[in-house]
Amino acid sequence: MSSLLEVRDLSVRFGGVVALDRVSFEVEAGQVVALIGPNGAGKTTLFNVITRVYRPSNGTVLIDGQPVLSIRPHQVIRRGLARTFQNVALFRSMTVLDNVLVGDHTQTRSGWLQASVPLPGAVTAEAASRKRALGMIDFVGLGAHALRPIAALPFGSQKRVELARALVSRPRLLLLDEPAGGISHEEVDNMSGLLRRVHKDLGVTMLLVEHHMAFVMGISDRVVVLDFGKKIAEGTPAEVQRNPAVIEAYLGAA
Repeated sequence: MSSLLEVRDLSVRFGGVVALDRVSFEVEAGQVVALIGPNGAGKTTLFNVITRVYRPSNGTVLIDGQPVLSIRPHQVIRRGLARTFQNVALFRSMTVLDNVLVGDHTQTRSGWLQASVPLPGAVTAEAASRKRALGMIDFVGLGAHALRPIAALPFGSQKRVELARALVSRPRLLLLDEPAGGISHEEVDNMSGLLRRVHKDLGVTMLLVEHHMAFVMGISDRVVVLDFGKKIAEGTPAEVQRNPAVIEAYLGAA
């Protein structure tokens, strides 16, 4: 396999605080890689660097061997990257369908302009976009709720909508920030199954941040562990579970 994502010697400082300290790892095409560590370890900061929200103090990030830290966020999306958030970032007054359409419009040439102005070919393109969005809503199990407003859905369903919005842009690499966070045990099991389908049926490579250890160990090919901004371990789930530094820093001795 070839590396789809490479993080090389990445450091981030906020004033005197070191959020990331020379972190390096790779995500090969077709893998599911988990990024774990205590709160404040630098996991979401790393996501924010990859998606061009933060500028690093040092290091580089490559997608398909091409650096992305010098391009704009929307250009990173064009490289085949999509993201979900720890706190669901949806338009609550809009319907499920309209929220998912936002994700599809990030990959269309005219985006929202094409959706709102009757340009030549816009009707055909918008119909195709709507079909893709409805298909993805069905894929995540919310087909019966496509026309409901986001505010009317429980939090677990909102997480599925956000996943559908990310997937409708047809990413090759999906960044998932705590997909199992804030949902019930049953919903965690359902989310695990759904992400397995995303990986198997859609062929999407995934990098996820998660605190739910059973979820991480059950879905991941490899695990990268951060503590106080430094990488302290990397390996298979079984290797990481046995690593004394990880046990001390995060998993606990039990």
